[in-house]
Amino acid sequence: MPDVNQYGGESFRVAAVQASPEYMDREATVEKTCRLVREAADEGATLVGFPETFVPGYPYWNWVNAPIDGYDWYERYRREAVDVPGPAVDQLASVADETDTTIVVGVTERDPSTVGTLYNTNLVIGHGGDLLGKHRKLVPTHAEKLTWGRGDGSSVRVYETPHGNLGTLACGENTNPLARYALMAQGEQLHVASYPAFHFDQEYDIARATRIRSLAHAFEGKLFNVVSTEYFDDSFFEVCETDRARELLGGDNQGYFTAVVGPQGEIRAGPLGDEEGIVYADVSLDETVEPKLMHDVVGQYNRFDVFEFGIDRDELHPYTERGRRGKTGDSDRERPGDADRAGETPRHRRGE
Repeated sequence: MPDVNQYGGESFRVAAVQASPEYMDREATVEKTCRLVREAADEGATLVGFPETFVPGYPYWNWVNAPIDGYDWYERYRREAVDVPGPAVDQLASVADETDTTIVVGVTERDPSTVGTLYNTNLVIGHGGDLLGKHRKLVPTHAEKLTWGRGDGSSVRVYETPHGNLGTLACGENTNPLARYALMAQGEQLHVASYPAFHFDQEYDIARATRIRSLAHAFEGKLFNVVSTEYFDDSFFEVCETDRARELLGGDNQGYFTAVVGPQGEIRAGPLGDEEGIVYADVSLDETVEPKLMHDVVGQYNRFDVFEFGIDRDELHPYTERGRRGKTGDSDRERPGDADRAGETPRHRRGE
């Protein structure tokens, strides 16, 4: 686990992006992402957060069309999705290296072993252009299950960066107290939360909901929360199959909450309104020490003899290889945890 005590003292700048993708166009959106990273770096930012599945955009059709109308959209979406690793990741890594920034970019990820499952993935790319890791959204929300599969515990991690331990979650899983606690328990000091542009005409106020959970995570974890929301663009109406779909997608319920939140739950920058832009905040991890003295929920303000928490790090795979004696055999595709699973009956892992 990264050591939290190696950080502190110096101030640095973080940035949260509110922008529209070049919808359903992977290459053009990656180019736009690179431009925005350069813009933020020119303003002194060393950590830049992007919206949920910014590349190639969010699958809004799942919410406003009948499922039967989604096949063609899924196929088109799959063609524009991102291979990890792959050329799009290489391009993003190059701009991170060029600008000396850490970036967290939401993408829809293709699975190399199947065409029927995609993943909602946040890429974490470090200052030197290294892919530090990827987080797959653990549970797609409601209609999102028509497009994305489930992530697993292997990607619920924090990553060492030059300025602090960084974690990330996508949209609704920022509501999940166990997922958030898992990051806090690993020493999370910086968090990137990514969201789509929800304008749906409904009673649920997503901007208010995002504000509540963003402030809550920063306050509970005594950390800095960089919150990035996608900006709604008229090109999204392309997915609408009916007038009712257009009415739903183009509602007045603007879901924008792009902001930086501090360790006492205070808004340090933003939120942005109905516009594209980038918000910036200068922060120092020294600001997290005093609040931690009051409520350190991963230290002196908890009872680990009363409560027990764990993370299953096994990756989910559709099969388990076994040798003649019931032990896991060699495979061209070595999988973490295979040795620990020797002798298991071939099956999907837990819940599959």
